[in-house]
Amino acid sequence: MTASIPTVLFLCVHNAGRSQMALGWFDHFAEGRARARSGGSEPAAAINPLAVAAMAEVGIDITNGRPKRWTDETLTEADVVVTMGCGDSCPVVPGTRYEDWPLEDPAGKDLDTVRRVRDEIRRRVEHLLADIVTTS
Repeated sequence: MTASIPTVLFLCVHNAGRSQMALGWFDHFAEGRARARSGGSEPAAAINPLAVAAMAEVGIDITNGRPKRWTDETLTEADVVVTMGCGDSCPVVPGTRYEDWPLEDPAGKDLDTVRRVRDEIRRRVEHLLADIVTTS
């Protein structure tokens, strides 16, 4: 019997910067060993163009991402929910593992700031993956 692969849900307010970058890093490093989704409590109209640019600098294309609201279905499917600055608007499902990543919101910031946020997200995603994915 094989265990199902873990699912992570990245949540932030607008689902346009932090959570999209986290999803990009996660998909890049997970290599099918885990899956992820993202969502926001108040989705923006589009992904932050500086988040797209910062991720492109490291060879990760997040242009196909679309900000979307989290749903009850995505919440119940998640083994781990990572919140990034959504505070009380982030949902809580009993029995689900939660992590809060207090990261600066890249909205309205310059590219150097977005790069710092991107790099911190990378470190956190790598650590999370190492923790949730068992090697065989």
